[in-house]
Amino acid sequence: MRRRRVAVVLAAGLVLGGGTAVAVGLGDQDTGPGEVPAAAPSPSGPAGGALPAPSAAPAPTPSGAPTSEAPTASAAPEQAPEHQDVALPATVRIPAIDVDSDLLHLGLNDDGTIEVPAGDDIDRAAWFDGSPRPGEDGPAVIEGHVDSPNGASVFYRLSEMQPGQEIHVDRRDGSTATFVVDRVEQYPKREFPTRAVYANTDGPELRVITCGGAWDADWGHYVDNTVVYAHEV
Repeated sequence: MRRRRVAVVLAAGLVLGGGTAVAVGLGDQDTGPGEVPAAAPSPSGPAGGALPAPSAAPAPTPSGAPTSEAPTASAAPEQAPEHQDVALPATVRIPAIDVDSDLLHLGLNDDGTIEVPAGDDIDRAAWFDGSPRPGEDGPAVIEGHVDSPNGASVFYRLSEMQPGQEIHVDRRDGSTATFVVDRVEQYPKREFPTRAVYANTDGPELRVITCGGAWDADWGHYVDNTVVYAHEV
């Protein structure tokens, strides 16, 4: 079986900045995680702004987002040209935190950063289509906001998750990939462990990401990202 490899992602702050991958404790939205700030500004991206695209080359750094050293070409994983026989994801369900969301399929912005839920879809979760499909070998990435101008968003309670709890991804062919949480980590966005989060894996895994920590009004982002690590069962 060919492995679907995902290139290392520079996590300057994913989707979910104020609300997040995105799955999105990633971005730096203009709203924050944890508590919804009063008069929160409109999010500019998931968890922390925009997530640089998975690539061996450094992606442009969005205004206001922390910088991150780009991996060298030799450090970037190869990317297989074809998917295994796994259907596209349609829905993510996390019973422990009352999440049941249709999945957007988001790619890259013109500036090379990862798209984040916005507009009428701002409170939905999203699968980053540059990562493996859930159930393929490698770390599939789901992002979402922790909060938004509407209040608490899809991954508002993501930091409450515990090892052993399940995440279900329903696919378009009617099948379901079930993942069990291994651990939940919180990282300062300025020290995001890119390789640890996005490194290739031998089997199907999942990363669910959103913003976390305190809201930095001067910076306009949450200071941390929450990352859930899970493996398929």
